[in-house]
Amino acid sequence: MTPEQIEIQLVACAVAAACAMPGVFLILRKMAMMSDAISHAILPGIVLAFFAVGELHSPWLIAGAAVAGLATVVLVESISSTRLVKEDAAIGLVFPVLFSVGVLLIAKFAGDIHLDTDAVLTGELAFAPFDRLTIGGVDFGPKSLVTMLTIGFVNAVFIATFYKELKLATFDAGMAASLGFAPVVLHYVLMALVSITAVGAFDAVGSILVVAFMIGPPACGYLLTDRLSTMMLISVGFGLLSAISGYWVAHALDASIAGCMASAVGVLFLVTVAVAPGRGLLSVVRRQSRQRWAFAEKMLAIHLKQHEGLPEEARENRAAHLQEHLRWEAEFARSVVRRAVEDGFVEDDAGFLHLTKAGRVLASETVVDA
Repeated sequence: MTPEQIEIQLVACAVAAACAMPGVFLILRKMAMMSDAISHAILPGIVLAFFAVGELHSPWLIAGAAVAGLATVVLVESISSTRLVKEDAAIGLVFPVLFSVGVLLIAKFAGDIHLDTDAVLTGELAFAPFDRLTIGGVDFGPKSLVTMLTIGFVNAVFIATFYKELKLATFDAGMAASLGFAPVVLHYVLMALVSITAVGAFDAVGSILVVAFMIGPPACGYLLTDRLSTMMLISVGFGLLSAISGYWVAHALDASIAGCMASAVGVLFLVTVAVAPGRGLLSVVRRQSRQRWAFAEKMLAIHLKQHEGLPEEARENRAAHLQEHLRWEAEFARSVVRRAVEDGFVEDDAGFLHLTKAGRVLASETVVDA
């Protein structure tokens, strides 16, 4: 593995970790699309800041992006607060307008500089190792790596410092306000961090991968745990896994690095949706199957109990009767009887079915509950 390959993966991991941390709160606050809106709407802030300072690598570009991100949040919430449209519609109204303004400014006034829409949308991680940060003759590594490590550190410090306040404001903003935690201020600071994180990752990975890293790994964490601290760790871990696995898939296929990383996020999410304990599709299918068999056993117990007081010849306690009276197919009826015997609800006496004590209790409870 060459030094350039290592640096590309380090940059991707730094972006993934930095994006996943605020992304957790976007998922919990049901504001996932806000990341997409901010990642596009900050473009005019970047362009206007560039016009003001005339320097492409100035930190004022990040400040301009943060201001544009906050402006996006304010506009979205102002529109949605009118109750005329919902928040998702407000997002759909605001960010295309702001992004279009940024594109128009670039096309009209910045067409001859490296501030183009292709770089903003897709980025190119392969070039990250060649844009170095050198101070006093000392090489500190790729600029994007230093930038994203700094932003990730700021995100981590903010979340660690205001962890309790963020947790309370996320799950119960009313109580947070009553306790004097200023949830509105926390909200706008969080949105500012989302904006800064997005613009910091633009040059390296582009807005598409920013959204993927900011939403995909936290969505996986949301499906796997109910603890906020654990969700944070899972989100960062899945982000790192997506970055590394996506890079090597891109290396093997000679394909877009950012595209393969975003695809890796999608694959991990699909796997999580399938196997997540308690919430995944497999768990749902197993739970529905258990409920189906449990209901069938209850129906069998009720049927047998209703015929217990009848003469032997009228009891209808054979499997053939189940097919006739409960409309069960022969194979299904045999399976239900076998399960009921294994669970101790029914005894099979040479083809005649009799309820056990547990079976009578089950039938009685079911009839009472009904």
